[in-house]
Amino acid sequence: MAIITANNVSLSYGINTILENISFIVNEGDKIGVVGDNGAGKSTLFKLIVKDLQPDSGNISMPLINIGYLEQNAYISSSKSIYDEVKTVFLDTINLEKNIKDLEKEIACTKDESKLNKLLNDYSKLTDEYNKREGYSIDSRVRGVLIGLGFQPQQFDTPVSVLSGGQKTRLMLAKALLKNPDVLLLDEPTNHLDIPSIEWLEQYLKFYRGTVLVISHDRFFLDRIANKIFEIENKTLRSYEGNYSEYVKKKNEELNIKIKAYEEQQKEIKRIQEMIMIQKNRRREKSVKMAESKQKLLDKMEKIDKPVINSGTIKLSFDFDEKSGNDILKVADLSLSFDRPIFHDISFEVYKGDRIAILGPNGVGKTSLLKIIVGELKNYEGSVNLGTNVIIGYYQQEFTNLNDDKMVIDEIWDENPYLSQTEIRTLLGSFLFSGDDVFKIIGKLSGGEKARVSLLKLILSKANFLLLDEPTNHLDLKSKEVLEKALLDFGGTLLFVSHDRYFIDKIATKVLELSSDSIKEYYGNYSYYVEKKNENNKSEEEQEKKTKTQIKNEKIRERLKQKEAKKQKEYLSSIENEIIETEGMIKELEEKMCDPDIYKSGEIIDIQSKYNMLKEKLENLYEEWEKLSG
Repeated sequence: MAIITANNVSLSYGINTILENISFIVNEGDKIGVVGDNGAGKSTLFKLIVKDLQPDSGNISMPLINIGYLEQNAYISSSKSIYDEVKTVFLDTINLEKNIKDLEKEIACTKDESKLNKLLNDYSKLTDEYNKREGYSIDSRVRGVLIGLGFQPQQFDTPVSVLSGGQKTRLMLAKALLKNPDVLLLDEPTNHLDIPSIEWLEQYLKFYRGTVLVISHDRFFLDRIANKIFEIENKTLRSYEGNYSEYVKKKNEELNIKIKAYEEQQKEIKRIQEMIMIQKNRRREKSVKMAESKQKLLDKMEKIDKPVINSGTIKLSFDFDEKSGNDILKVADLSLSFDRPIFHDISFEVYKGDRIAILGPNGVGKTSLLKIIVGELKNYEGSVNLGTNVIIGYYQQEFTNLNDDKMVIDEIWDENPYLSQTEIRTLLGSFLFSGDDVFKIIGKLSGGEKARVSLLKLILSKANFLLLDEPTNHLDLKSKEVLEKALLDFGGTLLFVSHDRYFIDKIATKVLELSSDSIKEYYGNYSYYVEKKNENNKSEEEQEKKTKTQIKNEKIRERLKQKEAKKQKEYLSSIENEIIETEGMIKELEEKMCDPDIYKSGEIIDIQSKYNMLKEKLENLYEEWEKLSG
């Protein structure tokens, strides 16, 4: 059943049109992911649904329903504690409970039978309503949601007034969930959550009985909860059935169809134009008339616009000048404390070509670990040793490496004085800083703009060992995909911290799970890490029985397996290159065999012999390729 229906809705801010004639239907029980570039109109759509904005034209209709709305940067001012503030969601039910208790006292003191019957009747109605609202479970529900969203029981008495912006947003999310509305609108709900809290929220929304619309840049999250995607692009809204990955697949298929249709039409246009020229050059009356007729057809033809590929997207490519040795980093018995212990006796090694994700709850010291490796933190115990010719490039999530008082162009140029102004402006253009944008002051840039400047500085560092702290935090979906491709093509080594599970899943070849007193290694991506964490076929007791030698041998075997897989991948790539080269040589020979002169000269015998030999070679190469690919 349709619960929200939009018909030809348009909205403008001044001369800027944000949404133009959009129409959509939200069905009861839908879980919809809303995606689009920053500024495309996603939050505006939510404000239209909750009537905070009125459309210039068109309408959004819905039955009388309860709507819960979490804005992206939700703000709350309260003198209450965390726990008491969240309980205000159930104020009506709490007052109902108070009324029931007052009735109980009155019933105990009443001796008039007719009055007592009335009181008992009222008591029965109130208790039925209380049970219907599940008032008896308020405390357990409040505790469950707060703990699920990352609040510890010892924090429940903390005043709301002292919370950080991120904590207040989580508090508002808790209230929105506990209100249990018919329709839940969530704008970037995962921004201030760690991975365990995001996974908890996924499960909560997956089994939520109501309807959910969620704006998110977290692709893994959208894959887990969405059964439909709304894409807002170029002022319009398009609906796709399925989760985020299915949307991307369908979007790419659509793009390929558009590209093919455009190319086919261009070929047809060229063919018609050539025919027109030929007929005009004949200078006969009939030919000229035919040319004019074809020209009219061409003029009336509805031209297909050339599909835009990756418009408004940054261009990324990481490279380095100096090759490192095989041993990149050795961390041994590392401990860190501030006003409390952060982590203790941490040891691990990084080898050339590794792409390692560091996971762990907030506050466990993931960013601090990166700062120790780059030399920004000195007050630690243990050892950190870099290998031969290792050059570090560091991407900081707080952007403290940027000078807030400088212009964008100077921030890049001052560290790369060997580049000309034209080269600097070209590089900045590829990171979407064009025209006067290059003269913007760093301190006035948005988070996304600062991220682009930091990424450009990282590229120009020519580092062979990249340390990345939440590199996708301020990037839109397209930019994340570009970054992922660039990192997959990078021939160096990566060590990164991220809450973006889609990013981790695509990039990581190893996961390090950091806790206060240990670091565990998992040889694989995020999906492999989750699978291993959830395995129940081996008990913790059996794992504890393993000797240090057994664990070391397992690591060696895993490393050897990785190296073997890498060799096989390289061999497969060399075969693919040889196939392309052989097919090219065969094509050249086939073109020669179409020349009558080679038959007269007798050269055809050598060509035929070489052709047969290459065909046989190609057959063998394909057999080898199929065997390795299978």
